[in-house]
Amino acid sequence: MTLAQFVGKNALRNKRRSFLTVLSIAFSIVLLTLMMALWRSFYGENFSEQSPLRLLVRHRVSLAFDLPAYYREKIRTVPGVVAVVPLTWFGGIYIDDKPEHAFGQLGTDPEDFFQVYRDEFMDADQIAAWQHDRQGVIVDTTLAKRFGWKLGDRIVLKGAIYPVDLELNIRGIFHTTPDDLSVYFNSKYLEEGVRLANGRAGMFGILADSPAHVSRVANAVDDLFHNAPQPTRTETERAFMLDFVAMMGNVKTFILGICSAVIFTTLLVSANTMAMSIRERTREVSVLKTLGFTQPVLLGLFVGEAVMLSIAGGVVGSLAAFGLLAWFASSPQLTQFLVLLPSSPLMLVVPIAVAAVVGFLSAVFPSYRASRMEIVEGLRYIG
Repeated sequence: MTLAQFVGKNALRNKRRSFLTVLSIAFSIVLLTLMMALWRSFYGENFSEQSPLRLLVRHRVSLAFDLPAYYREKIRTVPGVVAVVPLTWFGGIYIDDKPEHAFGQLGTDPEDFFQVYRDEFMDADQIAAWQHDRQGVIVDTTLAKRFGWKLGDRIVLKGAIYPVDLELNIRGIFHTTPDDLSVYFNSKYLEEGVRLANGRAGMFGILADSPAHVSRVANAVDDLFHNAPQPTRTETERAFMLDFVAMMGNVKTFILGICSAVIFTTLLVSANTMAMSIRERTREVSVLKTLGFTQPVLLGLFVGEAVMLSIAGGVVGSLAAFGLLAWFASSPQLTQFLVLLPSSPLMLVVPIAVAAVVGFLSAVFPSYRASRMEIVEGLRYIG
């Protein structure tokens, strides 16, 4: 029998305890992986290639306040600005107000939209059809699959913020990475139905000519309207998204706290298992030493047993977490936020590595103590 086989047999000596240990570690790893996905969704680099070039201009006080439409022409004059497009959040209801039927709904200018959002791909004939239909709308591929939308279909968005219902014709289906999960319609159509929306825009999207000029463009735009009745705040898409995250509180501390608790709990579970296992085999350790097993070999046997169980739990937990993430992405009953939780091979490897390290740390002390025990003392042990 090889040492590896010996370790494997000892790891499964008490099958019930080993199974429960692996299950406990797997559950902890599932939670750790989901927290990693949450972190990566908020703070990772899961943005498109064009995203670093884009800025969003909104009211300095709150998103609840609109900006005058004429700001657009003034922003065009700022050096480094390639294109500007208005974006107005409609916030209507499709079918009902259940979370699975919610998605982004933005009024914009079809003529300039793809000048700013160049990473949203759509056929040229569909772009032309959208631009020539005042009631036209373009939809994200993920939303089209979820609701079974096709070109030419008619959808109705019931006004919740604005007192008007929009009857829209699907003229295009676009694709972007990551998924946009939004629809875009002609803001002029909204202005025709709501007088208060005439000459207003929720915010403006800007495309800069270079990543090096983004900060300068943002400062120049805000300086331009510094003393205006409606001052602005210009920030990158990433900063804009993180502002929403900040509204929920200190999310970083929350996620780090959960991850720390998960790792500590996994360490306790594994340490308890190894301590019980080694204590039960005290006399066996003395017999092995009598047969010529050295201290480093004994130490390696027990540590290897703990690492094996921990890695098994890590693999099971990581695969289960990936299954959950896949289910989140395909389930229409979940919110857009869960759909956007990313997954990657790194998120499979890291939890398994964490489990292995935890297994190693949990076994070092009891294994070292057992390997140093005198043979006579071990043979006399009754436990």
